[in-house]
Amino acid sequence: MTEIVQTITETAAQVITVIDFVGITVFAITGALVAARKQMDPVGFMVVGTATAIGGGTLRDLVLGVRPVWVDDPNYLIISLMASLATFWAAKAFTRLSPLLVWLDALGMALFAVAGAQKATALGAPPIVAVVMGVMTASFGGLIRDIFCGEQPLMFHREIYATAAAIGALAWLGFHLMTPWDAVATTFLAVAVGFAVRGAAIIWGLHFPQYRPR
Repeated sequence: MTEIVQTITETAAQVITVIDFVGITVFAITGALVAARKQMDPVGFMVVGTATAIGGGTLRDLVLGVRPVWVDDPNYLIISLMASLATFWAAKAFTRLSPLLVWLDALGMALFAVAGAQKATALGAPPIVAVVMGVMTASFGGLIRDIFCGEQPLMFHREIYATAAAIGALAWLGFHLMTPWDAVATTFLAVAVGFAVRGAAIIWGLHFPQYRPR
């Protein structure tokens, strides 16, 4: 029985790692597509795409006082650079895949939000800080992208994105602190919650009201 549980746990961890890398790839592509719209050169693509992919996690780690994850695992950096550079040559093809990229981006957002909250909690951060770290991991890469490209940050412009990340991170904290479920179950359920919130916003066009001066 113990061996079966261990196998399931290892398999789930591998699935999460794969989704993590998919999320990094999608974030890099979406960032590089903004560079395409700005007509940047390959270096610009790699800078903007990589900042989008790993910028949030890097800021999280720096705030928490630990080494950024890509320093210890260069695969994150390599995947980000390769996906960004590939977008330079295939921007039109990726643009046609925009509907799929939107949903993969939502999945990556949900996973990164939960991962950020988990890492902060493991390092002893209070619950509110863990939620903030989840939001930072999931959405600050996009914030850096928009600043680099001189665009209005998406997370400040009505989109239910950072809010979905916060709900996913908060769901994980609730499952983690108040249920007897194991780490695998709490992770997948919290990712599902964050993804569902973002998915609902995409499907029904939900957004926050925008301030308009009188």
